[in-house]
Amino acid sequence: MTTEESTPDTKAALEKAERLNANLAKVEELSKRLTAALTHRRAVDPSLHGPAPDVYMKAAAAYFAEMVSNPAKVVEHQVNYWGKTLKHYVEAQQVLAKGEFKAPPDPNPKDRRFQNPLWETHPFFNYLKQQYQMNAEAISTAVGDMETLSPEDRRRVEYFTKQIVDMFSPTNFLGTNPEALEKAVETDGESLVQGLENLVRDIEANQGDLLVTLADREAFHVGQNIATTPGEVVYRNRMLELIQYAPTTEKVHKTPLLIFPPWINKFYVMDLKPANSLIKWIVDQGFTLFVVSWVNPDASYAGTSMDDYIRDGFLRAMAEVRRITGEKQINAVGYCIAGTTLGLTLAHLHKAGDTSVKTATFFTTLTDFSDPGEVGVFLNDDFVDGIERQTAQDGILSKFFMSRTFSFLRSNDLIYTPAIRSYMLGEAPPAFDLLYWNGDGTNLPARMAVEYLRGLCQQDGFAKGEFKVFGRPVSLADITLPLCAIACETDHIAHWKGSFNGIKQMGSKDKTFILSESGHIAGIINPPTKEKYGHYTNDGPVAGDPEAWLKGATFHKGSWWPRWGEWLARQSGPMVKARIPADSLCPAPGTYVVAQPAL
Repeated sequence: MTTEESTPDTKAALEKAERLNANLAKVEELSKRLTAALTHRRAVDPSLHGPAPDVYMKAAAAYFAEMVSNPAKVVEHQVNYWGKTLKHYVEAQQVLAKGEFKAPPDPNPKDRRFQNPLWETHPFFNYLKQQYQMNAEAISTAVGDMETLSPEDRRRVEYFTKQIVDMFSPTNFLGTNPEALEKAVETDGESLVQGLENLVRDIEANQGDLLVTLADREAFHVGQNIATTPGEVVYRNRMLELIQYAPTTEKVHKTPLLIFPPWINKFYVMDLKPANSLIKWIVDQGFTLFVVSWVNPDASYAGTSMDDYIRDGFLRAMAEVRRITGEKQINAVGYCIAGTTLGLTLAHLHKAGDTSVKTATFFTTLTDFSDPGEVGVFLNDDFVDGIERQTAQDGILSKFFMSRTFSFLRSNDLIYTPAIRSYMLGEAPPAFDLLYWNGDGTNLPARMAVEYLRGLCQQDGFAKGEFKVFGRPVSLADITLPLCAIACETDHIAHWKGSFNGIKQMGSKDKTFILSESGHIAGIINPPTKEKYGHYTNDGPVAGDPEAWLKGATFHKGSWWPRWGEWLARQSGPMVKARIPADSLCPAPGTYVVAQPAL
């Protein structure tokens, strides 16, 4: 080969080396920024970072007890694990001994974390994947067979063991992630530079802590391309803004509808865009709709209690809707924690002889916390004690801690996979409206947060008839008006069986229970036009065992919205002339939804 023929290749190699060196220099600069960002990490109570050590001590004690009481079973587990591991090693060596660069047979189940073809075809990566899956199975089996653990301890040990196992997946490390390594080579290290830039940005944005950005923060603007259903803020106080939506029909049902969204997140999950907006759909069905937009509290709200949310939030909003429409009765909806608090409010009104609420609808609502479901692993004293200490110091329960906790309930979807794409592959977060909303959280007042966690979640005060509203205990039996409840089959926050168990204890003789497919958000925000998730109904009573109810239920394709709309229409009286919002303070979605409190 002549000098002239080799020159282009040499020039390309030099340019490639220069790009790589330049990217390495950028990595060094970003590393300095990362170090600086980490030095600003705020000091928080250690209990907010993980369970108390006694969880692991109980697991170790239970395993030791199993070894003593039933050594044969433990040995059988170990021998089975050793046998699989050795067989796997021998098969891999046999293939290589033949001079074949391929992986041995892979009997393990498919796992969407290992989608890159190299996990199946490359001997090294396939070996890692298979061994990881064997390790995970062995650990899961060992934990599952610990017979001396109490049900509560078993649930926590199994949950946190799975978190540790998921964290150590080879996909979560650059050196054992073929997709990340391939991209780093293809881009001369540019993907790693961009990934480190993304990592530094997220740590800087969260005061030295890490919370993965799930969606492009510049792709959406509340009131511009999401939360755009026309309406007006018709009332405002320290706790809320009340939005009245503009009618789209000439006539509306006489009884107005008031929705209370959870104040852990913002109301516009029900109004992301016109195609999947529950708010727009309700208006289009001929209902006069009001929606509460809660304040995002700062430390000045430290002493705000559950009673304050009921008095200045629920009761005040109800009174304003009656005043504005001139109606003596309204229909009300509560979503998640707002459903729990709506239940408390209705029980209080019943005791007071107040019939101003005609019917109630509960979206994904827990009122009986005797079995809180998966989220229960975070409701023990180790976490709640830490929250109480931290909120006493800060005046709020920061949205950061709540967002991180809920993310860990779906860690592979909301932590590890987004982190891989952002930090290893250097990709920009997607322009996804639901994930944008998910990252737009709110704080909770210190007092209210502790009252909710202690009195309702831990002590199960509502179901026991012990939780007090304005000094008087209320119970589920005090809720006697007609009600409809929608729960979601795979809800990881308010599991459907717990929701069912609360509804069945309510005193109403007129109960409708609907079980939607999917989870806490997708099961509710499920417009009829998509025909994505179906739902279950049962003409029998809302009573007994929830599994028995489901066994006798009928499955219906498509959204539950029309079914609920028909139920609501029957409860909402005759049609009257549409009500136009008046006395506007500002257009929807208002000011509280975009306010960012100083912390």
